[in-house]
Amino acid sequence: MAKSDPLELYKAKRNFSKTPEPDQVGQANAKQPSFVIQKHWASTLHYDFRLEINGTMKSWAVPKGPSLDPSVKRMAVQTEDHPISYNQFEGEIPAGQYGAGKVIIWDEGYWKPIGDAEKAYLKGKLEFELRGHKLQGVWVLVRMGGKGGKQKSWLLFKKQDGHARASSECSVLDEFPDGVNGTGRPSALPATLSPQLATLVDSPPTDTQNWIYEIKFDGYRMLTRIERTRPRLYTRNGNDWTDRLGELCTALKNMKLPDGWYDGEIVVLNQNGIPSFQALQSAFDQGQGSEIVYFLFDLPYCDGNDLRGDPLWMRREKLEALLQAGTPSVAQSPVRFSAAFEVEVRDIYTSACRMGLEGIIGKKKNSSYRTRRSGDWIKLKCTLRQEFVIGGFTDPKGAREGIGSLLVGVHDETGKLRYAGNVGTGFDERSLKDIRRKLDTLLASKRPFADTTGGYRKVHWVQPSLLAEVSFAEWTRDGHIRHAVFQGLRTDKPAKAIVRESSMATTSGSPSSQQHALLNTLKITHPERVVDETTRLTKIEVMRYYALVAKLIMPHLKARPVSLVRAPEGVAGQLFFQKHMNTSGMTGVRPMPAKLDPDHEPLLEITMPQGLMSAAQINVLEFHTWNAVKSNINKPDRLIFDLDPGKGVEWSAMQEAALVLRAFLQQLGLASFVKTSGGKGLHVVVPIQRRHDWDTAKGFAQDVVNHMASTLPSRFAAKSGQRNRVGKIFIDYLRNGFGATTVSAWSLRARPGLGVSVPIEWAEVEKLSRSDQWHLRNIHERMDVGNRPWADYAGTSQTLTQAMKALE
Repeated sequence: MAKSDPLELYKAKRNFSKTPEPDQVGQANAKQPSFVIQKHWASTLHYDFRLEINGTMKSWAVPKGPSLDPSVKRMAVQTEDHPISYNQFEGEIPAGQYGAGKVIIWDEGYWKPIGDAEKAYLKGKLEFELRGHKLQGVWVLVRMGGKGGKQKSWLLFKKQDGHARASSECSVLDEFPDGVNGTGRPSALPATLSPQLATLVDSPPTDTQNWIYEIKFDGYRMLTRIERTRPRLYTRNGNDWTDRLGELCTALKNMKLPDGWYDGEIVVLNQNGIPSFQALQSAFDQGQGSEIVYFLFDLPYCDGNDLRGDPLWMRREKLEALLQAGTPSVAQSPVRFSAAFEVEVRDIYTSACRMGLEGIIGKKKNSSYRTRRSGDWIKLKCTLRQEFVIGGFTDPKGAREGIGSLLVGVHDETGKLRYAGNVGTGFDERSLKDIRRKLDTLLASKRPFADTTGGYRKVHWVQPSLLAEVSFAEWTRDGHIRHAVFQGLRTDKPAKAIVRESSMATTSGSPSSQQHALLNTLKITHPERVVDETTRLTKIEVMRYYALVAKLIMPHLKARPVSLVRAPEGVAGQLFFQKHMNTSGMTGVRPMPAKLDPDHEPLLEITMPQGLMSAAQINVLEFHTWNAVKSNINKPDRLIFDLDPGKGVEWSAMQEAALVLRAFLQQLGLASFVKTSGGKGLHVVVPIQRRHDWDTAKGFAQDVVNHMASTLPSRFAAKSGQRNRVGKIFIDYLRNGFGATTVSAWSLRARPGLGVSVPIEWAEVEKLSRSDQWHLRNIHERMDVGNRPWADYAGTSQTLTQAMKALE
């Protein structure tokens, strides 16, 4: 009797001439069976969990996705077996096909059954260990109905171990919403690459088994792009230093390394074998390139593949093998592999500091390569040390030549250069003369610092473009450094990028991401407090949301006065609308200059993502913004028409009203954008050039609304008040006056369900089911789209002059 095809149902559901899904079985791996979790935007967002068992991928649809909390059991509905080749599938399943929608690989790796996998699966209880990018440790799948049951419903949950985390502490879906970029995906070699950067921390993680540690080299970060054996060397900011590193370039070429991007650091070792930044500077200044050693520690691209999604340990193994093959004598080669240590971190740190090293770098073994700063890489410094901008210098005293001391600073969050202290030690005779020569070419008549610099009798001011690397004991309360020691000049970073480097606390075994780093910027009080009784959503979930959407919401808040809606008793309690408040101690929130609104207390501004956390900590749910930015507060740069339904208005009428308003604005020559309000209405936004005052802008908006109401009086009302708009839609033009605000895109709404105001395409208006279609529970379905519907907003500013004439 012929053996049945385990993929029969999979094939029967799909038309492979129309869907890009694979129709081949794929290669099994008996020693290391694979697992994959695919994030799938079908009719509803869900996560497809697949385990390789007996030649196919056993598959479950997990609507709410996995949780690291052992007390949380997720429903997992078993679906048809999938081919092993499906593990690499990402793409768009076309409309009309089974499972239509976007698919990305959210996590992947290997799994190890605890016991006999086939027997356990048949019995309906699988216990296994996952070794993925995001999920590790022991997990369980239990079929509801138990042994011999035919139910398709299973439960997926985490077992208690070192990788488990309480829901109040961590949501792996929120912290890692994106895909893992696959494992060694075929890819063209990109022309440029931004390096992964480490986050400064004040203590090492207590979870030692998932981290490796390397020496923190005292040199220049350098990335090498090799194509057809020809290397090009770039600094972390993309400056081409190939010509400055000719001997190193020759050594790399002779190694015949495959095409790829190689990441590392160049140093010069002193007589004790310790990296010395001053020695590196001397090697450049004196043309002694033969002394430079290049320590490589990562391999983001190699031989036609994008390796950024591979775990760190896998990338390093490949890199080490390539260097060993290309280097006959590793000890004598200027290109070397950066060794890692998997021992007690405090022992490594103590030894590094005792040897006079700058510190150590910690990296998560399973982390992917992120082209930005990430908590997956951390740095612990033996002393405080960073770059500063040189803004001036004093004359030498006594027998000393060149300079007395350097006056240095860092940029604050507004871009102003703030004085941070002086540096008068750490120089030798050669460096004193060399620095003076360079500073003399930068002499300026005005002080570059935004604040005072103390009681120096005579200071030579310079253009703030030269950087000094400085070690120091501590920061004082007034933002100055103590016991500063000069280490060398830097030329690999732009001066505008230099800010005060701050450390973050580390947490034991926690998944690292930008979102998690934001949550760690302050102590969260009462994270369990229920914000919305109807959904039982809590304060920590609100804070996770704002950390998650920080990149999306900040462009909408940038440089605009903001008003905050606070809900200390939850959405059912009293709400407080605040334009002015004490911002002391609120990182990322600051008062604007009083001159912007001289008759009132200073307005508020959210200056950085940490401001979202500071606000959410004091129970802020909504962020509302003005129609002008602080650089020209008296000239609005947009108009907003708020479509607000009266009693008895159907949603279809709201959709039609928005499209009618858009068409009328187009007749006036004005392009517009649309977003949900997150409550009951829609917001139509018109970007304009900053040529008109508030009264003119508001008057024009009112004229538009009056015209709409007079033309279609059965649909639109031009007056506010419930009596005036029963069965009608009030188009609120009052939001265009001085001091008026509108809820920002991506802000939550302080209403039951916690809806979200979301930017949408005009083509999506007719497809919307309601204004609060996206809310805190399902916003993940929209995160992938982000701000793309408004991609043309910045380039669409337009004058009202012609539109006002047309309206007349």
